[in-house]
Amino acid sequence: MSGRVAGKKALITGAAQGLGAAQAMMLARQGAQVLLADINASGAAAQADAINVALGAGHAHAVALDVTSENQWIEAIEAADELMGGLSVLVNNAGVGVRGNIETCTLADWQRGFAINVDSVFLGCQKALPLMKDHQPGSIINISSIAGLIASDTMPGYNASKAAVWMLSKSVALYCAKMGWDIRSNSVHPTFVDTPILDGMAANTGKPKEVIMEKLARQIPLKRVGHPDDIANGVLYLASDESRFMTGAELKLDGGISAM
Repeated sequence: MSGRVAGKKALITGAAQGLGAAQAMMLARQGAQVLLADINASGAAAQADAINVALGAGHAHAVALDVTSENQWIEAIEAADELMGGLSVLVNNAGVGVRGNIETCTLADWQRGFAINVDSVFLGCQKALPLMKDHQPGSIINISSIAGLIASDTMPGYNASKAAVWMLSKSVALYCAKMGWDIRSNSVHPTFVDTPILDGMAANTGKPKEVIMEKLARQIPLKRVGHPDDIANGVLYLASDESRFMTGAELKLDGGISAM
C-alpha cells in the first residue's frame, strides 16, 4: 500500500534523530507533509532536507522547538499552519530517560524528566487542538513506553512519567470524543529500540554496543531489539484513517514483554 496518509499534515517532536526521524520519513513516504520539530534545530533541518532529497521538495519542513516551552509550542503550531496549511496529525515523540532509583534519583532529574516527557505532551495537545479542529479527521499519537505499563525498581521517574503520558492520552481522547470532534488520541508503548540512546548506554557502561544489544534482546520474547521502523509503522497506522475507530487505546510494540 502507498499513500496511506496522503493529504495529512503532521508535526513530529524529537525528530532530529532516532524514532522521530524514522516516523517523519515513514509518514512522508506515505504521502503526508511533515514538520520536524526539535530543540536541535540543525538536526531537524538536516533530517527534513534528507526527506526532501529522497521524495522531492516540499514534503518536509523543520522548526526549532523546546517542548517544555509554552511560547515555543505556540510558535511551532503557527509554523505548522504557515508551512503546511494546517495540522491533522500530532506525534508527541520527544522524551528522555530519568536516572536513579527511588533513593538516588534527584529532584532535579525527576522534574526535568516530567517536563520533557509529560509537560510537553500536555502543551502539545493543548496548543495543537485549536488548529486540528479545522483539519479533521485528526490523530494525536503520544509516544509512551512499555515502562509506562510495567514498572522497574531502577527507574521510578521514567516509569511515572511514561505512565502519565498513557493516562493523559486517554483523557484527551475522551475529551475530543465528548466535544464531538473527529480527533483521536492514542499512546504507543515501545520496548528497547536501536536508536542513539543505546549508543549512549554503551558509552556509559564502557561495553560494546553489540554486547548491550544482546543483553537487552534476551529480555524480549522475540529475542531482538526493535528497529525504529517497527515503531514508525505503528505511528503510520495511528496517523492513517485505517485507525478511525481507535481512540483512548495503547499500542504495545514490545516484542512480547507485556505478555509475560
